[in-house]
Amino acid sequence: MHEKPVALVTGANKGIGLQIAKDLSMHGLTVVIGSRSLKAGEFAAKSVGDDARAVQLDVTDPASIAGAANWIRNELDRLDVLVNNAGISRADVPGRSFDQAAATDPLTVASLDEVRTVFETNVFGVIAVTQAMLPLLREAPAGRVVNIGSSAGSLTLNSDPAHPRPLMFGAYSASKAASHAITVAFAAELESAGIKVNAACPGFTSTDLNDFRGTRTVGEAAHEPVRLALLDADGPTGTLSNEDGPVPW
Repeated sequence: MHEKPVALVTGANKGIGLQIAKDLSMHGLTVVIGSRSLKAGEFAAKSVGDDARAVQLDVTDPASIAGAANWIRNELDRLDVLVNNAGISRADVPGRSFDQAAATDPLTVASLDEVRTVFETNVFGVIAVTQAMLPLLREAPAGRVVNIGSSAGSLTLNSDPAHPRPLMFGAYSASKAASHAITVAFAAELESAGIKVNAACPGFTSTDLNDFRGTRTVGEAAHEPVRLALLDADGPTGTLSNEDGPVPW
């Protein structure tokens, strides 16, 4: 078995995921970069450090997920931390601008096929990857799962007339609300096994998800996911938070 703790970060070849991988590596973990493109993952791993690895992982592809789990088992034989970071804001349509795509976000006009595409990554992908990695996580001394949530999926904030609007937008926000529910469900099921499952809100971060219009850096966004990944035995489970504290569901 690999001696150092191991973390898998999905969608880690760029953006927030890559920064999370870098930060976890600095804390002494061996980091596995999950990337749909193995070549892109390997390039990202080089920027993380000598102890970073890359694995081909498409969270919407069952064969890819199973292959990644088998690779981690065969190469490292342990997994201590899973960060479900891979996510999309909308379906990618060639030739469509960000503003054109945003106009189709509201669920009153959204294409059901595009809504399904977002849910495949942001919801079903989280469930599928977590299930596949559970055998390894159950063997860890202190298994940790971190899901990337969002205040944009907060039903409490979105139903508060006093909260700045618009906040909830289409499939992305609905998918994040669903991912919050998934977090609570996994946390309840895995608490007796000592596995803590929490969701982190990175805030409005400048990445390709929002055409780099966000106001926060990836360094700021990675702070809370990394903190939750490194929780000690006294840490919480089944929570949604950012670096300022709890975020309402």
